[in-house]
Amino acid sequence: MIEPHAPAPPGSPPSWGGPCGPEAPARLPVRPAVGRFLVLAGVFVCAACGLVYELELVALASYLIGDSVTQASVVLSVMVFAMGLGSLAAKRLRRLAAAGFGALEAALALVGGSSAMALYAVFAWTGGWGGLWADGPRVLLVAFSLTIGVLIGAEVPLLMELIQRVRRQDPGGAVADLFAADYVGALVGGLAFPFVLLPFLGQLTGALLTGTVNAVVGAALVLGLFRRDLSRRARWLLLTANAVVLALLATATVLADDFERAARHAVYGQDVRVAVRTDVQEVVLTGDTDGRPLALFLDGRLRVSGSDERLYHEALVHPAMSGPHARVLILGGGDGLAVREVLRHLGVRRVDVLVPDPGLARLARRDPGLSALNEDAYGDARVHVSTGDAFHRLRSTPSATYDVVVSDLPDPGMTASTKLYSQEFYGLLRRVLAPDGRLAVHAGPVSAPSRDFWTVDATLRAAGLPAVAYRVGARDDGSAAGPGGPAAELRAPRGWGFLLAARTAPVPRLDPAAPRPHTLPPGSLARAVRDASRARIPGLPPSTLVHPRY
Repeated sequence: MIEPHAPAPPGSPPSWGGPCGPEAPARLPVRPAVGRFLVLAGVFVCAACGLVYELELVALASYLIGDSVTQASVVLSVMVFAMGLGSLAAKRLRRLAAAGFGALEAALALVGGSSAMALYAVFAWTGGWGGLWADGPRVLLVAFSLTIGVLIGAEVPLLMELIQRVRRQDPGGAVADLFAADYVGALVGGLAFPFVLLPFLGQLTGALLTGTVNAVVGAALVLGLFRRDLSRRARWLLLTANAVVLALLATATVLADDFERAARHAVYGQDVRVAVRTDVQEVVLTGDTDGRPLALFLDGRLRVSGSDERLYHEALVHPAMSGPHARVLILGGGDGLAVREVLRHLGVRRVDVLVPDPGLARLARRDPGLSALNEDAYGDARVHVSTGDAFHRLRSTPSATYDVVVSDLPDPGMTASTKLYSQEFYGLLRRVLAPDGRLAVHAGPVSAPSRDFWTVDATLRAAGLPAVAYRVGARDDGSAAGPGGPAAELRAPRGWGFLLAARTAPVPRLDPAAPRPHTLPPGSLARAVRDASRARIPGLPPSTLVHPRY
């Protein structure tokens, strides 16, 4: 056996010991085979926890900031870069591999476990949508990604040192064993996050529990397996540090529900009436008490305001209903408000509503305030609600099924909606429209320069559905509330933008046989068309599934 500090003979495998030469095997309380298994089990658990931290940052950032593709790119790219930095930094800790790994896991458990709560707190209490702290959540997201990445990257050199100290083997075989346990652990963590942690525990408690597991496993591995490599002072320091971390995580877990309620009130105001997490999104209802108008938030973004929703829904629905309208398809609109406007027209025989979130439709049917606002639209026998993938549904729908299609979906710039604003999707809608059918599309705000809105226009035309644009209202559709209440901190007004499309260019007008809308006086649609035309951006390419342009 090579003595410490002695030069390695020629042809010997590279040393994984300290910088002064290979170290003697660790004095383990178990057999080397058992010790090696325990190290690989620790690698497995730590890898699972590390991937949960990554996914939790992506999910929470997408919810708080929006644009899931951008947030995933930021988190993953920064984290991978930071892992490289962590691996380089860990070279200095190899001679103290056991103590270094124990301290590393305690820090990772605290930072990773508390990251979701810290991000949510910054968003809720610092005005994450505007003002001096407008970029607070983004800055904190990068900071957490960088810190967690450095800590995860530093694990690998230290674990390589520990596994070689249990039983020295060929470095290539040790790397293979280590990475195999790491990748399998990442698989388990990646599956546990969406299927176990998120639906059953939520983002805050799920992250805190992951941190707890991380701290326990890291401390158990070092203090149980490699305790003889540590001085008595190091053992007590490590034990104290982990006890503090576990106490902090446990306290945060106990207070998580109270914290979430307080943060929700900071974001939405004090009159939060309903807050539920469906299988798709977080749904919050405020107001409808003490004279306050009802407001509906989906994933933190204002989707319905009782003070001006009628203007939005009348402008979306009524121009498309001028003409045959016996059979109507509504895409989205789970709140039932577009259905309400459709049912005001005589001659409607069937309304199919395809909603991405059945939980929102159930709430719209059962909640007294929301069902009163939609005038109990879902109680009408002509209304049929279904869920599922819109592409699959339209592929199986016979041609020329609908006289009118109303697309009441989130803005195209939101990543989850992008495919439903593609040329391929509009091609399917064209097929299911009757020859003289009309398609009404909410395409986001019309503001200069509003490339997303005019890209929808170009995409409709590329699908064989020339459209006419019109603009109504002044509120920035889809804005999120800021601290202090849902209506107090909206962004600058821009108005709603709509497109009315058909096989031949339609003329937006109101059906003279229908009840007069509350908010669209005679001549208002002509003005709305002129307002939108002044912001037109010509020559934009269409958006497709393989080349989204929003």
